Amino acid sequence: MNLPDGLPLVADGLHLWSPGHPGTWGFANCLLVTSGGDAALVDTPYDRPMTEALIAAARPLLAGATVGTIVNTHVNGDHTFGNGLFPGADIIATKASAEHLCREPSPAQMHFLTHGTPADEPLGWYAREHFGRYRYEGVDAVPPNITFSGRHDLRVGEIDVELIEVGPAHSAGDLIVHLPAQRVVCAGDVLFADDHPVHWDGPLARVAAACETVLALEPEVIVPGHGPLMSPEDVRQYAAYLRELAELIRVRHAAGVPAYEAAADILTTGFHDHLGLPERIVILTAVEYRHLDGGNGEPDLVALAGQAARWAYERRGPGAGTVPPSG
Repeated sequence: MNLPDGLPLVADGLHLWSPGHPGTWGFANCLLVTSGGDAALVDTPYDRPMTEALIAAARPLLAGATVGTIVNTHVNGDHTFGNGLFPGADIIATKASAEHLCREPSPAQMHFLTHGTPADEPLGWYAREHFGRYRYEGVDAVPPNITFSGRHDLRVGEIDVELIEVGPAHSAGDLIVHLPAQRVVCAGDVLFADDHPVHWDGPLARVAAACETVLALEPEVIVPGHGPLMSPEDVRQYAAYLRELAELIRVRHAAGVPAYEAAADILTTGFHDHLGLPERIVILTAVEYRHLDGGNGEPDLVALAGQAARWAYERRGPGAGTVPPSG
């Protein structure tokens, strides 16, 4: 897979690992923070090869220093599976993230999904299409050793870093990273660029509220969980997308339309069809229905992904079912 061989400068002391690759899952942004002899990393890549590529690209910027702190914006594997390649680093996340780690698919479970499920059925086909490029062998899911609720402040050399809890939104325990002197916010998966988002916890109103928290910090640059850097106007448009979708779902729920049919109907209208991964609307609709129905149970991430896989499988085109190359 094509990966960046450098980390462009975002602001003083901040460098971005942004592997891109819209239209698929797992290529998350990471932000390196360096000051003096100190270094911190916001999120880590999905597997060992990607993490090793990031470490190699970051080496000239570290000048012999080591990453002493990792901040996980949430505990999805594509933001945390690389934690173990930074031995001795403190790993910081919200208490809610740590408490909900048990529902996250482990590296071993992801390996099974991409190798042990039937390739001619929706979930097995979809797992190979979007996750077959990753190498989950030899990956240990290393949990946080420092947790907090509400807010946590730290310093990386001379750089002030503010961690602000905004979950549940995308996940149960989202946090955003505010670097006030640089006027940068790293938003994790509260924000997606270029593709339709996926939000596991919701409701969408809470994700939109997290966007408003980002905007209230008056940043100049926002780092989304996936995709290119965003401006405040991009964030406002994203919040409007969420509110528009929430209303479309609410109307169909009120009419008694089942969730899967509601999502399919929304997609037939061409809802933001310039974005990739439209099947994620199926997940967003199911999550929103859970809230509209008054449910407060834990979301089943694999089951939700299976519903999206069904929609995509039914619409696959010629050549579907081939696994993307790993090299």
